[in-house]
Amino acid sequence: MDWKTGITESDSEIKKFSLIGAVIALGIVFGDLGTSPLYTLRAIITGGKDNFNELLIYGGLSCIFWTLTLSTTVKYVIIALTADNNGEGGIFALIALIKEKSSWAAILTMIGAAALLADGVITPAITVTSSIEGLKLYRPDMPVVPIVLCILTVLFFIQQFGTNFVGKSFGPIMIIWFLTLSILGLSQLILYPDILKAANPAYAYRFLAEYPGGFILLGAVFLCTTGAEALYADLGHCGKTNIRVTWGFVKTALLLNYFGQGAWLMMNFETGFYVNPFFEIMPRWFLIPGVILATSAAIIASQAIITGSYTLISEAISLNFWPKMRVLYPTWVRGQVYLPGVNWFLWIACSLTVLFFKESSNMNAAYGLAINIAEIMTTLLLSFYLFQKGINHRVVLLLFMIFITIEGGFLIANLYKFKNGGWFALILASLYFLVMYGWYYGRKIKNRYITFADLDKYLDALRDLSKDESVPRFATNLVYVIRANRHDQVESKVIYSIFHKQPKRADTYWFLHVNKVNEPNSFKYQVKQIIPGVLIRVDFHIGFKVIPKINLYFKEVLEDLKASGEISLHSSYDSLRRHNFEGDFKFILIDRIMSRDNKLSNAESFILSLNSLVRKLSITDLRTMNLDPTNTIVEQVPIIIDQPVAYRIKRVT
Repeated sequence: MDWKTGITESDSEIKKFSLIGAVIALGIVFGDLGTSPLYTLRAIITGGKDNFNELLIYGGLSCIFWTLTLSTTVKYVIIALTADNNGEGGIFALIALIKEKSSWAAILTMIGAAALLADGVITPAITVTSSIEGLKLYRPDMPVVPIVLCILTVLFFIQQFGTNFVGKSFGPIMIIWFLTLSILGLSQLILYPDILKAANPAYAYRFLAEYPGGFILLGAVFLCTTGAEALYADLGHCGKTNIRVTWGFVKTALLLNYFGQGAWLMMNFETGFYVNPFFEIMPRWFLIPGVILATSAAIIASQAIITGSYTLISEAISLNFWPKMRVLYPTWVRGQVYLPGVNWFLWIACSLTVLFFKESSNMNAAYGLAINIAEIMTTLLLSFYLFQKGINHRVVLLLFMIFITIEGGFLIANLYKFKNGGWFALILASLYFLVMYGWYYGRKIKNRYITFADLDKYLDALRDLSKDESVPRFATNLVYVIRANRHDQVESKVIYSIFHKQPKRADTYWFLHVNKVNEPNSFKYQVKQIIPGVLIRVDFHIGFKVIPKINLYFKEVLEDLKASGEISLHSSYDSLRRHNFEGDFKFILIDRIMSRDNKLSNAESFILSLNSLVRKLSITDLRTMNLDPTNTIVEQVPIIIDQPVAYRIKRVT
């Protein structure tokens, strides 16, 4: 295993089809989709309780069938999984594939990511609540909310220890879950096989065209496919082959259960709209084990969403869409990260969601809208990528029109739920979007005004300063983290720091440059001795999935260079060198701050004000790079964008 990336030897194996890869896919990828039978059909019949009839049941099931077929199967399982970035999926992997990253592509990515993060708050709340509500059939006065809050608290508390020990059991539990869905559904289908006629798309058409409010009920139908976006995002954990093969088993189990619930509703027409058909198709003796199994599946689905939120933000940090935050790595499992700040925010937000909505039926309005927006963003980016890849434009346009029509219809229906809870999802997504927008475009404005100096003009001065014993030695090795992509350039502020602010004499100057590349797991470095032994530049080429521990990587570079005889790490002080002590290192970090003396447009002023606010969420570069604060100096330099006209002071007598 490579400790730098957390990649184990088995990572490459699970991307090929294998039994273990399929089991992992069941445990990681299909949790959200797999728990949708808990609440989807109930949401449909609850929305249509005023006109509870055969068309509601047959039409609702037909819409579920074709949504899982067209949206989940065709769009995600068949098409989206081909848009992988060296095996990684998700919206950030998708934008990395787009060669011409225009501003609109960045905006679409932010909207999609914000919606997915909002889903990370609502999914744990609704899935756990839905599963625990099954206990009301056993005991109607069961206090659901306190039990749900306890489960969520334990779930978020254990995140800090890593979930590898829990994750090993995810796959087997989900196998039992999907087999149970199939058996329960079949037990009802045998009694009422006529319900299978609902697979005819004519029922879906009649449902939308004839049933009162049928189009609005698409918002409830959409709940059956909310996990499709997570399926694409989790591509890197399991590989497309394992996901595609396993989806056949999962889709069969889901449809059997949905149609089984429909069969029960047709056989219990008088009371069907009062209850949750998912639990009603269970035998009474199986109710308690069934609720325990449903709760386990809900926890697994929630766990996948929570860890997915960590991964999403970690990728956003690497791609400069999100402020730098404290990232921990509790295990060596690839992709498993832990962000304390995000974790406890999610816990508070999930708990408040449960306390506010109280019942899963009330959460249905909030659930779905955010993920619907994310799916539309993926459709737009995916279509652009397929155009760019050279796929037949007519085919791409046809697919785009099909998917955007389906998802646009879902969006209109979900917007009808705005006042009943949809506003909650949009507020959450808007908060996430503002953080990303302020950080991303604030950095772009600042980077636009970075000035670079021609390094060649300063090489002689740097060589002379290194040898000038009249200047006190500042450090044996002086290290700067720079932004200049070209080897013959460096930021003007670095030159100012070395020569003007306080002459900094060192035996060796190091310029470290981090280059983020599109390959998610790339980890390489290059060394260029600009002035042999005096000025050395190191370029790190790392992917957005690589753990950003620059300080540790720099130590490895030093070990490599020492082993190859390219540098000597011995101290420059005679007394220390005689005893084989190594030379000291001092790091200089330059923190750019906006000067008050700037002329900015109103839009830029707003963005930079938002950026300053968002910076309060960010940790310092010192903590991000794991640098020792005792040998690191942070120098603040102002960014002057447009020097205002100043009145010269006059001397008077």
